[in-house]
Amino acid sequence: MRLFFCICLSLVTIALSAQDYARLQTVLITLSSADSSTRENMWHDLIKSNQIPLAIADSAVFLYRGEAKTIAWMGDFNGWGYDKEFQSQGKRISGTDIWYLKTSFPKDARLDYKILINGADWIVDPNNPYQQWSGVGGGSPNSELRMPEWKPDPVMIPRENITRGTLEKDILFNSKTLGYQVTYTIYYPAQYNHQNVYPVLYVTDGYEYLHERMGNMKVILDNLIADGKIKPVLVIFIDHREPVNRSNNRRMMELAMNSRYLNFIADEFIPAIENQQNVSKAREDRGIMGSSMGGLTAAYFAFSRPEVFGLAGIQSPAFWFKPAIYTLCDNPENPPVKIYMTTGTIKDAEEGARKMKTILEKNTCTYQYTETSQGHSWGNFRDTIDDILLYFFSVGS
Repeated sequence: MRLFFCICLSLVTIALSAQDYARLQTVLITLSSADSSTRENMWHDLIKSNQIPLAIADSAVFLYRGEAKTIAWMGDFNGWGYDKEFQSQGKRISGTDIWYLKTSFPKDARLDYKILINGADWIVDPNNPYQQWSGVGGGSPNSELRMPEWKPDPVMIPRENITRGTLEKDILFNSKTLGYQVTYTIYYPAQYNHQNVYPVLYVTDGYEYLHERMGNMKVILDNLIADGKIKPVLVIFIDHREPVNRSNNRRMMELAMNSRYLNFIADEFIPAIENQQNVSKAREDRGIMGSSMGGLTAAYFAFSRPEVFGLAGIQSPAFWFKPAIYTLCDNPENPPVKIYMTTGTIKDAEEGARKMKTILEKNTCTYQYTETSQGHSWGNFRDTIDDILLYFFSVGS
C-alpha cells in the first residue's frame, strides 16, 4: 500500500496550488491505507468531481473498483491491445477491490479507452461521464480520457441563437457505373438561395460525419457560417451503407483506391449534383474529404483527378492500406489547389502522414498539416474539421 502511495505522489510534476496538492495527498493516502468507511467516502468524492481517471500534468491514473481476477485498460494508446509493449494490466491495491494503472500522455491528449475485465468483458468506465462514440455505421461508446490541457472546442456545441442549415436526407442515386444504389444527404447552409452559386464539399463516410456523437459536422458548419468565418457551402455526405441493408457497409471496397468508384464520383455523381444544385464548377471550389480509408480516398481522388477535386481534406489517412498512394502523389503534373492533412500522434496514422508530408513538401504543394495528441478516433477527426473548413472556405479567401 505504501508503495502505491509513493508511486502516485510522483505524479505531481507541476506546481499545483496548495489546496490541490493537499487534495491529491488526501486522495492517495485514503485509497491506499484508510479505513473502509473513509475510503468509501473518498471514492464517491472522486466520482462526484469527475476525477476518474486522475489526470495531472502529463500523468494519468486509471482507476476501477470491483472484484476480478484481472483488470486491464485498452484504448487508442495501445492500439486496443495490439501494442504488447504498452503495460495495460492494472494492479490491485492490497486489501481493497480498487485497481489502478499509472501511465503518461501528452498534457493535451484526448484518448478513447475501455476497461477489460478478466480478459473477456469490455466495458465503458462506469465512473467516467465522458464518452466518445467510434466505429462505422453509428459506432458504439468508448470512455474518454481528457488530459488537463485538452478542452472541447465551442464550435462543436449546438447554439440556439443562430439560423441553422438544413439537411435533405437519404437521397437515393441509381448508379450505372457501380450497378447499385448509393445513398447521400445534402447540407444546405442557412438562408440558402437557389440563385447563388456555392462551393461544394463531398464527404465520404457521410453518415458518421453527420452523426452527432461522431463527426457532428452539421453543428460545426452551422456555427462557422453563422459567425461569418466560412462562406456558405453545400456539403454532400455520401453514405457507404447499402440502402436496403444498412449493416452492409461497402466502404472497404469503395474507399480502397477503387478506380471504378472514382469514375462514379467524378464522371457520374458530380455531374448529376451540378445539374440539380447551383454549385460552382471551378475546381478550387470543389473538395473531397474523408478520414482513415476516406483520407486515403481523398488523396487518391485529388491526385488522380485534380481537374475535378481542387481541395483535399485528408484526416488520419490509411496510407498503409495502399502504399501505391505515395507514388501517385509524387511528381504531380497538376497538384490540387489546397490540401489539409491531419493525424493523431498516438497509434494513429502519423507514420504514413509524415511520409506524405515529405512528398508534398518536395513537390511544393500548397498544404496545411496538423498533428494532435490523439488516436484513431472520431473524437480526433471531429477536432480538426473546423480547421479544414476554414482553410478551404474562409471568408475573403
